[in-house]
Amino acid sequence: MKVSFIGLGVMGYPMAGHLVKAGHQVTVYNRTLAKAEKWRTEFNGNFANTPKEAVQDSEIVFVCVGNDDDLRQVMYGETGILAGVKSNTLIVDHTTTSADVAREIYAKAKQQNVSFIDAPVSGGQAGAENGVLTVMVGGDLADYEKAEPIMSAFAKFSKRLGEVGAGQLTKMVNQICIAGVVQGLAEGLHFARSAGLDGPEVIETISKGAAGSWQMENRNQTMWQGEYEHGFAIDWMRKDLGIALDEARRNGSHLSLTALVDQFYSEVQALGGNRWDTSGLLARLEKNRK
Repeated sequence: MKVSFIGLGVMGYPMAGHLVKAGHQVTVYNRTLAKAEKWRTEFNGNFANTPKEAVQDSEIVFVCVGNDDDLRQVMYGETGILAGVKSNTLIVDHTTTSADVAREIYAKAKQQNVSFIDAPVSGGQAGAENGVLTVMVGGDLADYEKAEPIMSAFAKFSKRLGEVGAGQLTKMVNQICIAGVVQGLAEGLHFARSAGLDGPEVIETISKGAAGSWQMENRNQTMWQGEYEHGFAIDWMRKDLGIALDEARRNGSHLSLTALVDQFYSEVQALGGNRWDTSGLLARLEKNRK
C-alpha cells in the first residue's frame, strides 16, 4: 500500500521504518530535512519537502508529531496534509494530543471526504523500535478496521475505544496510571536506600508479588544507579499530564495524585532533567535525602 508518515521523531522514525519492512511504499516528511534524508538512506524509502507533497498519492497517512500546535501546523495551510490528500484517504494520528484537536481535525477532514482517527501509542521508544506498541484508537469503526492491519507493522495490540477523541482520552488514562506507579516505585527505592537495603534484591523479591509492574521490571535497576536516559522524556510527560489535567477540569474528575506528580516532575526539570525519562522522579528524592 502507498502510505505516508509525517514526523520522524524518536517514535516516528522507527515506526515508518517498520512500514517499509512490511512491504509498503512509504513517503516521509520531517521538519528537519537531514533526518528525512537519513531515514531514506536507512530504509530505502522516499521523502518529500512538505506534508502536502508527501501525502498526494497515499491511501493512508500516519502522523506522529509533538503536540496540538505541531499537529495543526502539519495538517493545515497551503503546504499541509489536508491541502494534499485525495478523497477517501485515511489519516491516522499517533500524536498524543487533546481530544478537542482530534475532534476538530476529524470534522475538517470529513468536509473533504477524508477520514481521520486518533490513535496515540504507548510503549515508548523501545516499543517503537521493536514494533510492539499499543495503540488506542478513537474514530469510525470502518476506518479503524482499515488501519489495523497496517498498524500491525509496528504494534503488538490495538483497540478502538469509541468515537473520535476516545483514543486520546484513553492515552490520558494511561499517563495518569503511569505517573502514580513511577512515583510509588521512586519512593520505594528511596526508602530502601535510606534503610540500608540492597535495592535490586528488594525489587527481585517484591516484583514477584502484588507490587510488580512494568515500571518496576524495566526501570528499577537504572533508577537505582541514577541513570535516566532510557525512555519517554519528562518534558513530554508533563505535556501529557497537562492535557489530562485540563480534561479533568472539564469533566469533573479529581486527579489529586496526578497533579502532585506533575509538580514533582517540575522539580526534576529544575534539576536539569527535562530530557530524562519519567523514572527521573527518584533524582528529586535522592537530592532531598542528601
